[in-house]
Amino acid sequence: MIPAARLSAAIEVLTDIEERRRPASDALKDWGLAHRFAGSGDRAAIASLVYDALRRRASSAWLMGSGTPRAVLLGALRLARGMAADEIATLCDGGRFAPAPLGEGERQALASGTLDEAPPHVAGDFPDWIAPSLARLLGEDMVPELQALAERAPLDLRVNTLLSTREAALADLVHWSVAPTPLSPWGIRVALGPDGRGPSVQSDPAFLEGRIEIQDEGSQLAALLTGAKPGETVVDLCAGGGGKTLALAAMMGGTGRLVATDADPRRLAPIHDRLRRAGAVAEIRTPRGKADPLADLDGGADLVVVDAPCTGTGTWRRNPDAKWRLRPGSLSLRLSEQAKVLDRAARLVRPGGRIAYITCSVLPEENDDAVAGFLQRHPSARREDMPEAAPYASAMRATRHGLQMSPLRTGTDGFYIARLRC
Repeated sequence: MIPAARLSAAIEVLTDIEERRRPASDALKDWGLAHRFAGSGDRAAIASLVYDALRRRASSAWLMGSGTPRAVLLGALRLARGMAADEIATLCDGGRFAPAPLGEGERQALASGTLDEAPPHVAGDFPDWIAPSLARLLGEDMVPELQALAERAPLDLRVNTLLSTREAALADLVHWSVAPTPLSPWGIRVALGPDGRGPSVQSDPAFLEGRIEIQDEGSQLAALLTGAKPGETVVDLCAGGGGKTLALAAMMGGTGRLVATDADPRRLAPIHDRLRRAGAVAEIRTPRGKADPLADLDGGADLVVVDAPCTGTGTWRRNPDAKWRLRPGSLSLRLSEQAKVLDRAARLVRPGGRIAYITCSVLPEENDDAVAGFLQRHPSARREDMPEAAPYASAMRATRHGLQMSPLRTGTDGFYIARLRC
């Protein structure tokens, strides 16, 4: 497909997302099935255009004076990709498979439009109803922080220290453009192409043999700050697909006892193969019916890791369409789930044991407020400092009860972590 045809396809996908109000991944999948002539490179390029447009949806609409899929895509070419009006006009020539030529108003907006007078939620590309929450955490940094959350995310890998070292992994991956991540001692950052695509990590021998895993540097740091130690009994209460479980297993060096579960057994499905590939040891407790899969562990865990269900606001670089689907009701649901899972963790931990509370959110309601609510419900618990954070303290944003990462401050997804002593 020629570049102009890819633009037309991206506008088609954006129209489908808007009209049917569904995730971008579903719309892109259906477009690909209906256009089997498009190669993998075409599909990837179209997806990159769609996600860039969704990242900058509000600011693009402001720039162009219109929120149509075409206007949003054209604005994103200018704001996200830095293309000049003449470059965009060359692609939009009205030829076969190309978008219609630019109107005079479109050309003027692309040539001289600015965001100088845009309100914060437009300049930062986020739903306006969460502005008060974001302002509580970010203050005057709100707009630049959210603009960083509207950029593309990097591709980070975690070296599996059970099987390799970072130095060895960097040598293994010399055929890519790789470098150590700035903060995580286990991390490797892979350079992306101009279209935002990275190499096929999952087909590389280093991945197939378990020496590396795909994991954002912020997620790696969150695992590190749990303070899991060899020989401990550790429960990963919201393990999902097992990304942090694998990191915890490496931290524990194959000693002690690591137990992983999740309220949704479907989310646990990938964890078994991932553990085998990584040479990691963990007990997987899959919920069945109403029985509590962890009942026998109550009061016996040294550390309970709560990677809590949340709105995912800290991952908007990777899931930009999710921010436009976020509603107050979904936040309320997550707050209720967070309180329940924290209270369950309190029953699992031994006296004097620890809870590590993690979210991938930048909303204080899900972070400090959730921890404050737990401390109120459990007066004997207290917030615990995280000495492991000392090398990163200057980069992270200290909050009342924990530490907040963000693309602007740490170059990572927006992870939050707090540690509690019970």
